[in-house]
Amino acid sequence: MFPLIAVLQLLYTEGTMSSGFFLKKKPPCTPPDSARELGNRSRTSKIATPRLVAALVLCACATLSGPLRAQTEPAARTVTIRMYDARTGRQLTPSNFLVRFNHQDDLHNESLHIDDDGTGQVAVPADAAFLSVQGTFDNSMDIYFNCDAGMEKDAAKLHWYAISEILATGIIAPNECFKGKYERPRIAVKPGEFIFYVRAHNWRDPSTY
Repeated sequence: MFPLIAVLQLLYTEGTMSSGFFLKKKPPCTPPDSARELGNRSRTSKIATPRLVAALVLCACATLSGPLRAQTEPAARTVTIRMYDARTGRQLTPSNFLVRFNHQDDLHNESLHIDDDGTGQVAVPADAAFLSVQGTFDNSMDIYFNCDAGMEKDAAKLHWYAISEILATGIIAPNECFKGKYERPRIAVKPGEFIFYVRAHNWRDPSTY
């Protein structure tokens, strides 16, 4: 930017000096009115030329700076969420998804959109590195049991998944419900998708929901 300003100043200085703007006027010999008017027009044109060049260069820089800024801004990251019944392998439509980031309890559903088939789309904050999702049912805050904790003693524990891996390859959370009695359906996962399995709660589950 500073070299550009120096060039513009040089153009302006050369143009004004060559036009005689900084030279002392010669005392005698007053030219005719027509010659004087012609000289004034020529001098004005020479002075205005560097200013016009400077204005054009500044306009070009302003025009080019817009696309450059757009290229440096990070692209928005979006994760697609789908929830499946652990027993049947059928996709479920939740009342809502409970989306959390970075091992925090705070919910981030501001940008969440859920389609009629139950597929969710959520924008990922720039500083988010890990994701955890639960699903609710019956138009309430009743929460499905996440089957990635089906084999654990602390069944209420949330599991976290790397957002970088979700965006790169997609992730299917483990289906550990029913102790392997029901084989996990083979579902294709795409980059940017997070798929997890759930079941309804029973009397053995923690009562923290």
